[in-house]
Amino acid sequence: MSNRTAERLLRALYSVVLYVLTPVTVYHLIWRGFRYPEYFQRWNERYGSYDTAVTPVDVWLHAVSVGEVNAAAPVVDALLQRHPGLRLLITTITPTGSQRVQALWGERVLHVYSPYDLPGAVSRFLRQFQPRLALIMETELWPSLLFGCHDRQVPLYILNARLSARSLRGYSVLRPLITRTLRTVRKVAAQSRDDASRFVQLGALPEQVRDVGNLKFDIPVPDNVGDVVAGFRQHLSGGRPVWIAASTHEDEEAPVLALHARLRQRWPDLLLLWAPRHPERFPRVAEAARTAGWNVGTRRVDGWPSAGNDVFVLDTLGELMAFYACADVAFVGGSLQAIGGHNMLEPAAVGTPAVTGPHLHNFSEISRRLKEADALVIAQDVAGVGNALEALLADDARRREMADRGRALVEHGRGALGRTLTMIAPHLPAPQA
Repeated sequence: MSNRTAERLLRALYSVVLYVLTPVTVYHLIWRGFRYPEYFQRWNERYGSYDTAVTPVDVWLHAVSVGEVNAAAPVVDALLQRHPGLRLLITTITPTGSQRVQALWGERVLHVYSPYDLPGAVSRFLRQFQPRLALIMETELWPSLLFGCHDRQVPLYILNARLSARSLRGYSVLRPLITRTLRTVRKVAAQSRDDASRFVQLGALPEQVRDVGNLKFDIPVPDNVGDVVAGFRQHLSGGRPVWIAASTHEDEEAPVLALHARLRQRWPDLLLLWAPRHPERFPRVAEAARTAGWNVGTRRVDGWPSAGNDVFVLDTLGELMAFYACADVAFVGGSLQAIGGHNMLEPAAVGTPAVTGPHLHNFSEISRRLKEADALVIAQDVAGVGNALEALLADDARRREMADRGRALVEHGRGALGRTLTMIAPHLPAPQA
């Protein structure tokens, strides 16, 4: 059997399986919709159906959700600045990702949900937008999408590409198909040497893969950080100590409440800023804190914490970095359970020392570099997180030292943006002065 025939057979089998599973996608949207009503909206986009006329774009960038949108922000900002007339489409999978796109760029970009990886939906999507260049953030190896771009001669790059050892093992079942899928990509711009090596192990050719560094190091510090910190301090009475629990998941909520109770025994006026990872959890963590006996305020209703608040829930999007800067120390969630962690560079960039749990496989390179720079404490369990938070809250000099080291590491790590833009430049219009 020839390679071309084997590829067609693998693609056909993959498509058949996906079409058989199509009812599952409907069930998923309904199930998510009961928890987050935005999932009931815009179903047509998820199946590649559009009411508007064909809308050709220069660049299509796909970012799954909020984290990937934030990682893509330096690239998008640079493209819009250098190419003011650029027609740019951004796709996401989640409503929160969609909201983040709108918050960052509004009408300056187009946005739709990415279609499910059904050949028909992908074909309709590509006919609708006819991108001249495709950019995929991190690890979205959807065969129909990637083959669809290749079949239409759309150059495609995977940016800020990461592949954990766990994900590499997970792809083993689909290795023959994924290998052929990867061979359609112009370049894989890997976050690190280890990520680059794993993409080659997965099937990419060595000449396809480049270690360009992590775009997350090029994360911009929001312009409003100073204003938010000033407003926060104006409303905070008596120089109260503050810690923040950020990007927490459901199974981390009870530990956060237990940690706050423990820390309050030593600092009775300690304030907890709490930013759950998923918006549907905002009201639930507020209620959980009230049930635990705490006086709770929220960003959306109260604006700023009051003197009587024990817990202040950050129930808005796009403000996390600014509120990191308001805290003395941070706990970064997704790390006490096997989620894989969240972006520890955000607190580092604004000078807030951070503590995490042990589950950091999605940020293994970043966490390693932060730990080696003595800018991050990695604890092995909830008790260890509590010990680290307590030690840092009690030691102003240690916090300042970690803050300085974290900021320096972020500044030193910048540069992936420039290398990425150079890589994709041949497929872009000439920059405008």
